[in-house]
Amino acid sequence: MTLEEIRSEIADHQPSGPVGLLSNAEKDLLIERSFLGLYRWYVSRSQKTRNWNPNTDYDWRNMRTDHSEKLNTILEGFFAVEQYVPDYVFKFLQVIRKSYGRSHFHIRWGSEEEKHSDLWENALLFSRFRTPEWIEEYKYALRENEYELPWDNPMHMLFYTVIQERATQVNYLNTGLILTGKHFDPYFANDVDPVLAKGAQAIAIDEAAHYNFFLEGARLYLYYYPAQALEALYDVIKFFAMPAGAIIPGYDKFAEVASAAKIYGPREHITDVLDIALANLGVEGRRALLKGIKRMRLVPTESGEMRDTAGMLDLLDYAGVEKKVQQLFGRVNKFEEQTGHADISPLIFVPSGLS
Repeated sequence: MTLEEIRSEIADHQPSGPVGLLSNAEKDLLIERSFLGLYRWYVSRSQKTRNWNPNTDYDWRNMRTDHSEKLNTILEGFFAVEQYVPDYVFKFLQVIRKSYGRSHFHIRWGSEEEKHSDLWENALLFSRFRTPEWIEEYKYALRENEYELPWDNPMHMLFYTVIQERATQVNYLNTGLILTGKHFDPYFANDVDPVLAKGAQAIAIDEAAHYNFFLEGARLYLYYYPAQALEALYDVIKFFAMPAGAIIPGYDKFAEVASAAKIYGPREHITDVLDIALANLGVEGRRALLKGIKRMRLVPTESGEMRDTAGMLDLLDYAGVEKKVQQLFGRVNKFEEQTGHADISPLIFVPSGLS
C-alpha cells in the first residue's frame, strides 16, 4: 500500500460530522499520537546534540576553589534540588504511565536530569567548599524527605513543567553571568570559572530542550481542550512553587541569595518566566488569564459531553496556537518519513473546528 493510499484510508475513517464535534476519545488519540512522535523526534535530536558526560567532559581538577560564599551557597542549593531526581521521576511516572510518549519521554528526561545532579555534586566536591564526608551526610539528610507532586493529574503537571523548566533555565542562565564575569554585582567579580560556566551552559541548554517539549505538549491541550487547559494553567500560576523547596534544609538562605543576585526571584519569575511562557503558549497575559478564567464555563452537549464556551477564545491567540500545532504535526511527520513510521502510521493533523 502506498503512502497516499494509507492517507486516503485514514481520511475515510475520520469523523463525517463537523470537526468541532470530535469526541474526547478522538482528541485524546490525536494528542497521544503527537506525544509519541514528539518523543521519537526528541530522543533522536538529544542523542545527536546533547550527549555530554558530567564526569569526563569537564576539567574538574582546574575548577577554582576560592569562590565567594554566596556563589558556594548557590552551588549547594542547586545540588540539593537535584537530589530529588528519583522522586521527580517516580512520582510523575505514576501520573502519566498510561501515555507511552509522555512516560517514555519522562524516563529520558530523568536520565538527563541525573547528569545535572552528578554535575552539581562534582561542582560542590571540587569547590572544596564542603568535605566529601559532609556531602555524603547531606545527601542522606536530604533523602530523608520525600518530594510530592503539586498536582496528581497529567494536564496540571504538564503546565507545571512548562513553568518549572523555564524557571530552571533562567536560574542557570543567570548563574552563567556570574561564572563568565558578566554579572552586574561587583561582589561576584572574582567568581569567574570556565569549568563551572561550561557546566551551567550545558544544563541551561538541556532545560531549554525540556521546556520546548513540554511547551509543545501544552499547546496540544490548549488547542483541543482550551477551557480545561486554561483552567489548569490558571491553577499552576496561582499556586506555583519550585520543586522541593519546602523540604530542603536551609532552602530559605539559598532562595534569598539567588533572589538578591537576580538569579531567580519574584521579578525574574514574572518577567523572565511567566511572561515568556504565556507568550509562547499564546495566552494574552497574566492579568487577562486571571480575569477571564472566571468568565469561562463548560456546557453539556446532547450526548452529555462538556463543551467549551466561546469566552475562552478571548484569552488565547487561538489561530497562533493552531499554527504551532500544525507545525508540530509537520515536523513529526517529516521526521517519521525518514524513519519509516509515516509509511505505516502517519501523523495527520485534524483541526479542532473552533477557529
